[in-house]
Amino acid sequence: MRLPADQRRLQLLEVALDRFSEQGFHATSMDEIAEAAGVTKPVLYQHFPSKRALYVELLEDTGRIMLTTLAEATGRAETARERVEVGFRAYFNFAVENRPAFRLLFLTARTDPEFARIVEEILEAAAQVISTLIYIDQATPEQRLVIASALVGMAEGVSRRTLQHPEGRSDAEQLAQWTSELAYFGLRGVRTAH
Repeated sequence: MRLPADQRRLQLLEVALDRFSEQGFHATSMDEIAEAAGVTKPVLYQHFPSKRALYVELLEDTGRIMLTTLAEATGRAETARERVEVGFRAYFNFAVENRPAFRLLFLTARTDPEFARIVEEILEAAAQVISTLIYIDQATPEQRLVIASALVGMAEGVSRRTLQHPEGRSDAEQLAQWTSELAYFGLRGVRTAH
């Protein structure tokens, strides 16, 4: 079936996301992606000049979606505690409901320096946004950024464990509750340097 170019591109991205998240970058071929999408390889190359370009676009798109999801969720929160809770809930919902995208970002991408750099930029952007949501009297921007980076690392670690151990709990609400309690009460105990 012939699809309009924009729909075809989206379809190719979805198929590539599934393949890359299952097998990683190096083990996945453009032939495989084209076959799974039901197109010829020349059609795939009309949309993406190379396998690397396709993978980079997937990483950047996934990062953008994750950051937008977090910003929208926390933007509606009215209190500090609510910001922590909804932020973690949005993050864990993203991880659990978009397993291929999360796996792409945090389980397969770090095998290549360019891909790892993109993921680190996404994490840094998340920490920058989160640092603006941290309200600690007299905390410096650097202290807020370090604390935000710790929160990002904590969320990533819990999500990674959840996705690598299928027998473990993968209820986003429960993960968010446990982690946000630790984060919120930990944040309340932070002292600023004098």
